[in-house]
Amino acid sequence: MPEGMSFDLVVIGGGPGGYVGAIRAAQLGLKVACIERDKLGGVCLNYGCIPTKALLAGAEFYSHLKHEAGNWGIQADNIRHNWEKVIQRSRGVAGQLNKGVHFLFKKNKITHIEGHAFIPAAGSVQVFDKDDVDRKGKPSQTLTAKNILIATGAYPREMPGAPFDGDKIIAAKEAMMMAEQPKKLLIVGSGAIGMEFAYFYNAFGTEVTVIEMLDRLMPIEDGEVSKEIAKAFKKQGIKTLPGHKTLSLETTKAGIKAVVAPTNNESKTQTIEADKVLVAIGVKGRYDGLFDESLGLVIFKDHIKVEKHTYGTNIPGIYAVGDVIGPPWLAHVASEEAIVCVELLAGHHATPIDYDSVPGCTYCHPQVASIGLTEEACKDKGIDYTVGKFPFAASGKAQALGQTQGFTKIITDKKHGEILGAHMIGENVTELIAEMGLARRLEATGAEITATMHAHPTLSEAVMEAALGTEGRMIHS
Repeated sequence: MPEGMSFDLVVIGGGPGGYVGAIRAAQLGLKVACIERDKLGGVCLNYGCIPTKALLAGAEFYSHLKHEAGNWGIQADNIRHNWEKVIQRSRGVAGQLNKGVHFLFKKNKITHIEGHAFIPAAGSVQVFDKDDVDRKGKPSQTLTAKNILIATGAYPREMPGAPFDGDKIIAAKEAMMMAEQPKKLLIVGSGAIGMEFAYFYNAFGTEVTVIEMLDRLMPIEDGEVSKEIAKAFKKQGIKTLPGHKTLSLETTKAGIKAVVAPTNNESKTQTIEADKVLVAIGVKGRYDGLFDESLGLVIFKDHIKVEKHTYGTNIPGIYAVGDVIGPPWLAHVASEEAIVCVELLAGHHATPIDYDSVPGCTYCHPQVASIGLTEEACKDKGIDYTVGKFPFAASGKAQALGQTQGFTKIITDKKHGEILGAHMIGENVTELIAEMGLARRLEATGAEITATMHAHPTLSEAVMEAALGTEGRMIHS
């Protein structure tokens, strides 16, 4: 084996788990290779987090001009959009950041290999052509590795009996790169992906219907947030059907036809027709063709099973992080897991991840952000808690911005004042949630938030006001 093909760490997957882990390992002095069969940056950078935010930014800009310009004393007549350019801008943003990851790999002397990786045994990785997932050809090269880090992400789940066809039954990747804007779009699932695309397409004039099997939109969020986003979507003209199940889904010459019904009464059906359907019902680990069953790598519930503090699999020297190991399926979680993993295997101390304090963000409009326990969870756990809730309608900065919908809500332990959770809906709350992440990390109390001076006028004052509310001394509401 040539010396150049032997590495301290071989990372499989170049997404937010893989490329971040590779860079951190290189910073720690390890010789690193990263194998990626598509584009560096993974789904998040190329087909997920980043390009969708570019699309959503365009939707907000367009919506403000079309519906709110008059409120600002701005005359904006005959506002139109160029769909092709809307999509092109998003792709351009992703492309620029992809170049940035290539630069970082060169800067940190990381060997980037394009191809499909296969692990025949611990300490060895074969590289096949990127399209040769079934390994019908011969490997172009074989790498030896003291350690292997799997960061291959996840696939979108398909509807039973209605597989993705890339045309009429689509996943998020196709939804962000449609050549033509659909007139009608059906979305199954009201998680972050479903809600973001619902807002995006509706803002540009597509007739959107969202179906959610559980009894409320965004069911993992706090109940009050779910009610508020339902009101906002109704006002925007987005039709939502919470508590409904998709009984069947078929393609037609014109598009798709779905039969849906209330989950508690499947005989009460209705038929929905649309040009396309976006299925956003979750994901499962992506490890197709990565290893043979004889390797003995343990799989649990469609994900690679790991020890949640070291991220080691059942095979010594093989680790896994990110979406491929299961929830929470978030890019920032994958990055943090990768950093902790490589720091430990390099012999350094690493602060464990607090999985009870993972921030979640949805970038529809109004935005939704949360961390920690919901009110429902506190009740289920029998926790004696206090709530402070401040409406953006009472915020001077929100009034100035013309964005008064929503609120910030903080839940604290009644006895000690410890912050148990924070739930926000409104303008830029995906930025405001970081303060509550730090507060949770430091085990801060509501009193410590209120004792921290917040600049005026800012949206962040809503966080301080909500904290004041947990002590019964809110000032501006």
